[in-house]
Amino acid sequence: MSDKKVTVLDVQQAKKEGRKLVMCTAYDYPFGLMADEAGMDIVLVGDSLGMVVLGLEGTVEVTMEHMIHHIKAVVQGCKGPLVIGDLPFMSYNISIQEAIRNAGRLMKEGVCDAVKLEGGVDFAPTVEAIVKAGIPVQGHIGLTPQTAGALGGFKTQGRDAMAAKRIIDDAKALEHAGVFSIILEAVPGLLGKLVTEAASVPIIGIGAGPHVDGQVLVTHDLVGLFDKFIPKFVKQYTQIRPIILEALQRYKTDVQEVTFPGPKHSFNMPKKALTQLRKMVHDS
Repeated sequence: MSDKKVTVLDVQQAKKEGRKLVMCTAYDYPFGLMADEAGMDIVLVGDSLGMVVLGLEGTVEVTMEHMIHHIKAVVQGCKGPLVIGDLPFMSYNISIQEAIRNAGRLMKEGVCDAVKLEGGVDFAPTVEAIVKAGIPVQGHIGLTPQTAGALGGFKTQGRDAMAAKRIIDDAKALEHAGVFSIILEAVPGLLGKLVTEAASVPIIGIGAGPHVDGQVLVTHDLVGLFDKFIPKFVKQYTQIRPIILEALQRYKTDVQEVTFPGPKHSFNMPKKALTQLRKMVHDS
């Protein structure tokens, strides 16, 4: 958008002006710096860190402590983008009071700019309460990874008329509850268009077609760093994992063959000091 800090109002204004929003994930300081330098509008510290950083099978095991730890690191590198912290599974599901408390923790301890939570109509009252507490909220509908098991796994959502209508209703309920934007994941492109037209808040797609107000991808996916599973909607703009792997293998070979460290990677002692040291060692 610009060199200044992106705000919630800037995100909302982008839809009114027809500007596409660009959003990616980050989980640490180096990736936060790169997202900032690349000019991202929004950076999400997502609970996807459970899979791509912590090596877990899914997002369910991610805790508030995990999220706060990673959000703080990303915020140090992201001075321009709006930084959103993901509320992990069961941090907002038990009660509205607990949801407000945990959203507040992400803001106070993680120092992010907003929070995100999954769910539509059923979680609209929770969203409304968090917003009333002064915390900006981004919604997340369609495929919701935290509850993917209840949806039949990581599958495209909204493929029949009734399911599609429920997703549109979810978007409207979240908008009425006060979200400033909504992530729409893994739905047919036409449904993405319909949701975008039905909502006055920005709809940011991930596998939701080109007619939404912006796009988000997991950075580790788009740079080819995480290859355990590559969703259909991911475009790999490069593949850095093979480059890193090759560098590590070359390092191993150099150490084993004593070609590293070489003279340019080693420190020298002044000749006079070296002569004195040798004499001291010899005399002892």
